[in-house]
Amino acid sequence: MPDPKDFLDLGALLSSEERLLRDTVRRFVEDRVLPEVADWWEAGTFPVELSKEMGAMGLLGMHLEGYGCAGTSATSYGLACLELEAGDSGTRSFVSVQGSLAMFPIWKFGSEEQKQTWLPGMAQGDIIGCFGLTEPDSGSDPSAMRTSARQDGGDWVLNGTKMWITNGNVAQIAIVWARTPEGIRGFIVPTDTKGFTANLIHRKASLRASITSELVLEDVRIPADFVLPGVSGMRGPLSCLSEARFGILFGVMGAARACYEAALEYAKTRQQFGAPIAAFQLTQQKLVEMMVGVNRGTLTALHLGRMKDDGRLTPELVSFGKFDNVRQALDIARMSRSVLGANGITLEYPVIRHMTNLETVSTYEGTNEIHTLILGEAITGIAAFRAGSG
Repeated sequence: MPDPKDFLDLGALLSSEERLLRDTVRRFVEDRVLPEVADWWEAGTFPVELSKEMGAMGLLGMHLEGYGCAGTSATSYGLACLELEAGDSGTRSFVSVQGSLAMFPIWKFGSEEQKQTWLPGMAQGDIIGCFGLTEPDSGSDPSAMRTSARQDGGDWVLNGTKMWITNGNVAQIAIVWARTPEGIRGFIVPTDTKGFTANLIHRKASLRASITSELVLEDVRIPADFVLPGVSGMRGPLSCLSEARFGILFGVMGAARACYEAALEYAKTRQQFGAPIAAFQLTQQKLVEMMVGVNRGTLTALHLGRMKDDGRLTPELVSFGKFDNVRQALDIARMSRSVLGANGITLEYPVIRHMTNLETVSTYEGTNEIHTLILGEAITGIAAFRAGSG
């Protein structure tokens, strides 16, 4: 009989090294995240001390080469994201932002001096980074950003506001994207620089076990050698987003798996009308839909991971994975919530936490609508991002 928790035997598609990494991260989540994450989520906090533990495990910037990074395959990075998000989206978000949004632009576009200065400490979790792209009035259209940078002698002076910034209040550096006369440029901004303020965003109903901030830059002055020299234009931040989206398309399958497994165990033990609810046809239909969705989404993620390792993954294919896997994960979380009934809204079970977290994951790193339009352009050759276009 197939394993209900790995119906398609997807573990057989992994190498021995990949299985070891998967199992190591899974144990870390079971030991360090799951026992306390409901309390973190309820309190609206994230234990920053986990950063050094994850750094010691090689999880931060793990898919990057050199500078203290583990240099794993893209698929291994994806598997780590999947296991981390089986714990909580906030845990995976921390790793994604650190590795794909803060470390990756330095690794890809930074000078050798910048790489040597920042990446080893970031890989160890001693230095936490954040990524400043989204603004209060510029989300899905980041090219409309208002944050500006101007040269003043040998320095750059930055002004503007960034919004919805993961890790903003605990970061030592921010990768800030700003408009310059030469186009969009990336800047490494130490968060203790005069004029830099991070304001914690409160009253969230989603992704609560994660730090989310507003960044305010008022005449922030940084030296010229804090500019990322290797890129200008939107190619820089968009390439970072593609890296983060790759982690998401794996990660959400961890949240989906956790919801499915919670519903499966609950349905086999919860008695109604003299029988476990798993004996009823409508419940079995939900469990089957969840199982198929988890296996299908994980298989998609593994395929895209192999393509990335082969150098064949395009941003459009990443959008395919982010678009469909997040949608699948949300459907699975909602079905699981219905199986658990009233118990599904308590933090004694992981389902409501994952369900609300996934509402955020559905929006960040490109909304469902944006990925729909990316895929639409890919198959028609017509861009339809602006009103009246297409």
